[in-house]
Amino acid sequence: MGALSIREVRKSYGTTEILKGINIEIEEGEFLILVGPSGCGKSTLLSMIAGLDSITSGEVHIGGRKVNDLSPKDRDIAMVFQSYALYPNMTVRQNISFGLEIRKVPKPEREKIVAQVAQILQMEQLLDRKPSQLSGGQRQRVAMGRAIARDPTLFLFDEPLSNLDAKLRVEMRTEIKLLHKRVGKTIVYVTHDQVEAMTLGDKIAVMKAGEVMQFGTPQQIYDNPANLFVASFMGSPSMNFILCQVVTLNNGVGLQMETGGQTHVFPVNRASAALSAYVGKQVIVGIRPEKITHKVDFLAGAPSFYVAEAQIEISEPTGADTLLMIKINDKNIVCRVHPEYAKLQGERMAFMFDMSKTVYFDPATEARIV
Repeated sequence: MGALSIREVRKSYGTTEILKGINIEIEEGEFLILVGPSGCGKSTLLSMIAGLDSITSGEVHIGGRKVNDLSPKDRDIAMVFQSYALYPNMTVRQNISFGLEIRKVPKPEREKIVAQVAQILQMEQLLDRKPSQLSGGQRQRVAMGRAIARDPTLFLFDEPLSNLDAKLRVEMRTEIKLLHKRVGKTIVYVTHDQVEAMTLGDKIAVMKAGEVMQFGTPQQIYDNPANLFVASFMGSPSMNFILCQVVTLNNGVGLQMETGGQTHVFPVNRASAALSAYVGKQVIVGIRPEKITHKVDFLAGAPSFYVAEAQIEISEPTGADTLLMIKINDKNIVCRVHPEYAKLQGERMAFMFDMSKTVYFDPATEARIV
């Protein structure tokens, strides 16, 4: 059994079912991300793990112990909140050591723990300040320090970076990743930000309407989304979705696309067998922006690569890349191009489509075909 095991967990308020049979298991030392849009149930699930909310049915095990009926203080957890929840009249040192005092840890031991925590989070110089004298990032660091001081089996983070500005969020993501490496403890982290999910997690549970849509590593979820929702939610910029007619092509099938006033039939190669049942019908083609780029001559004739010309509708330079928007089958499609090769809005250029990582969905069910 892993460090955290969630088995068929359900939560209902009257006749309204909030969580619909959640099953997740992670090993000791893993970093689990619960990600999804507002109202999907991720914070409710975190509260149930913490013991702050009751479980309607199912079981939660932490470190091999069933904790359904245990109070939060008996679950061996520490929680870091979005609002920091620091005591404003106490110094940083007192905020970190307060929980230790409550548990009657001797003063010399408390001082030793506070010094260790301050060193881990590199905030020795902040110990005698009060929360009002700290920046948002420093306050979040203190909240993390207070959690580390407890030395729990399980850390729970509830959207801890949502109150910070964009630059500070990036810096704190790095801090949290380094913290996980230093302390090696199991972390469950709730966020609605898929960039945080991709950069921080060992495992991700993508949630929607009280269900886990997909559970796996960041790369598995990015490359092989289980359905249209997961594919659209994970990735920035988002995956492109093109409604295409499936037609016969040589000895297999292809995808009919119109762009720049021309009709093209794109090869599907590895997906040909799975899509053969859809000949004459439409499918939703999912392709990441980085798989549509400028023409590279030595790849242009290779299998799975297809070149088509299109007019640039919008150009968005980002520094390392330029995002170009074109139209395919009357849908706006985002392409990621090296700035050196990007042309300007209104101009035409040749784009190369890498079809090797393309995924396909049924328009009616939104389920993955292949």
